[in-house]
Amino acid sequence: MTPEEMVAAALEVAREGLNAGELPIGAVVMMGEEVVGRAFTQDRAQRRMLAHADLAALVQADELLRWERRAHPLRMAVNLEPCVMCLGAVMSLGVAEVYYGLESPADGAARIAQTWDPGNNDLPGYGAPLVVGGILRHESRELFREFCESAPESGVRRWARTLVDLPD
Repeated sequence: MTPEEMVAAALEVAREGLNAGELPIGAVVMMGEEVVGRAFTQDRAQRRMLAHADLAALVQADELLRWERRAHPLRMAVNLEPCVMCLGAVMSLGVAEVYYGLESPADGAARIAQTWDPGNNDLPGYGAPLVVGGILRHESRELFREFCESAPESGVRRWARTLVDLPD
């Protein structure tokens, strides 16, 4: 899959989340052409703060792959820039590439990945992945617009509105 196709798949998952009453954030993890993790954010359903789409998709991939040798590098796509926590999980799992749609100025971690220097480290993983944003950005922003139109007033809705109001 191309990066655009991967982000399109993440947008489909995000749409499922929106339809379930969640924030419209979806993620897919790929190994070669196989989806090994797929999830949308479930903060409301799980009543937890750490129910991020990226993290859930990475956990699915980890549970499926375990310590097995990987035939291909892992790649992840998400429609919203990963936060610091999710970037840490990406690095821990050894994901080589991350593609996302819309930047998240309040909590996005793409700049951290660009400047990450683990030093002289023999641990597997913990290298910074290639992180590329702006893929299907408009489509991602439209999902947040839909969320803001139907969500009750809250801190989450106000945060989502900041994403909708980002300049073109």
